Amino acid sequence: MTAEPSGAPRAGRIGLALVVAVFAVSCAAIFFRLAAPTHPVVMAGTRLTIAALVFAVPTLRSIRSGRLPPAQVRAAVIGGLWYALHFGTWVTSLTLTSVAASVSLVTATPLILGIVALKTGKDRPTGRMWVSLGVVLAGLVVLGVEHGGGDSGGGQLLGDGLALAGAAAMAGYMLLVRAQGEHLDTIAFSGVALAVGATALLLWSLVLGIPLEIPTPQAGFWILMAALVPQLIGHTTLTWTLKYLPPTGVAIAAVSEPVVSTLLGVVVLHEGVGAVAAVGCGLTLVGVAIAATRRR
Repeated sequence: MTAEPSGAPRAGRIGLALVVAVFAVSCAAIFFRLAAPTHPVVMAGTRLTIAALVFAVPTLRSIRSGRLPPAQVRAAVIGGLWYALHFGTWVTSLTLTSVAASVSLVTATPLILGIVALKTGKDRPTGRMWVSLGVVLAGLVVLGVEHGGGDSGGGQLLGDGLALAGAAAMAGYMLLVRAQGEHLDTIAFSGVALAVGATALLLWSLVLGIPLEIPTPQAGFWILMAALVPQLIGHTTLTWTLKYLPPTGVAIAAVSEPVVSTLLGVVVLHEGVGAVAAVGCGLTLVGVAIAATRRR
């Protein structure tokens, strides 16, 4: 990955942050599966609502003190809409296909970011990064094909399409955060984005006539865990790293998510993993390693 700007935290600290973020985000698919039969849009909206409430006080303080200027507040509002699209489409895809297939497709974000970088010339991936991206995508394809289970026919295809839409939405969010620079107040920006995303998802639920209810205490517990671990720890940490690393680099690190989610799916959900899936996981990790072990 490209070197961080001067005055940025040491590379080891940023790397550790990425590891923590990826593991935390990888728990989301498992938590959402365990939160069934809650409607997917209600799951996503409730998750963002809980996280927004946790960040409410520091967010308001930052806005009042001017640490999050009006221009960044407006950007955070747009980021919230990207969040709503990302989580709404991806969580719905989890009900139509397997954890591995859904998470593999939703982490196609680095390919989208690489294409954008080629067109804009900003944060353009290096040759080494493109090699990494190629290996990673090969691994994701193998992993997704091996675990393409879920509903058959149109349901599975719809789940795949929704997961890809979620990948595009996350690319939009990452580019937006990167444009704010390294002086961004991460918690305040995330707080505004979370509040907007939660509002959009819950309003959309009402428009669709979906009851805003969580059917069981167990489902409520797993949605709470999804808010605390993948959202507050995982996504907030990823937002912080975007101040110092190009979006493509962060996205390539984040594609370790399907590997971790697949392993968690085996342990928690008892989903099988065959030899082909193991090859997919290995290719994905090799691709991430190529990006992480760049020459100085």
